[in-house]
Amino acid sequence: MIDLGVSKLALIAVVALVVIGPERLPKVARMAGNLMGRAQRYMAEVKSEVNRQVELDELKKMQEAATSAVKDVQSSMNDIGTTLNEAKKDLGDANTSQSSSAFDSYDDFSDNGGYAIREPKTNLRQGRDSWGVKKSAMPQWYKKTAGVKTKIQSGAARVKRFRRAASQQKAPKSFF
Repeated sequence: MIDLGVSKLALIAVVALVVIGPERLPKVARMAGNLMGRAQRYMAEVKSEVNRQVELDELKKMQEAATSAVKDVQSSMNDIGTTLNEAKKDLGDANTSQSSSAFDSYDDFSDNGGYAIREPKTNLRQGRDSWGVKKSAMPQWYKKTAGVKTKIQSGAARVKRFRRAASQQKAPKSFF
């Protein structure tokens, strides 16, 4: 940029004082300062815009690289899945031919040793009514002993209750 030392600035100030005059010099100096500030703000804005564009380009490149990596992984997973399915089918064909001959003699699968087989619950309650199932609701005796609030009271009812209690208390007698 422009190299301005103290001596050059002093020379410019003396010339400006002579040319412009002492009456108009403060106005001109103020105007020059405002213009310099505007120029600096404009340059900073342009610089930040350029930096944003560079960062945006870098982010786009990173996104493209990530999407290509995801596509590669998906294609390899699809290939692995097809080979697994083929292997499963081959094993299933071989297993069914062997299992039919191996288990023909043992047909008593229904004996469970006198124990009842419990089926898993499939229709759990859903929605707003299932909060007790999800949160493992506390028993009432615990709520009473721990002092857990079980009833909702409006703000007006609370104010009324506490005002009544305060009005029934006797005012403290004067110390004197």
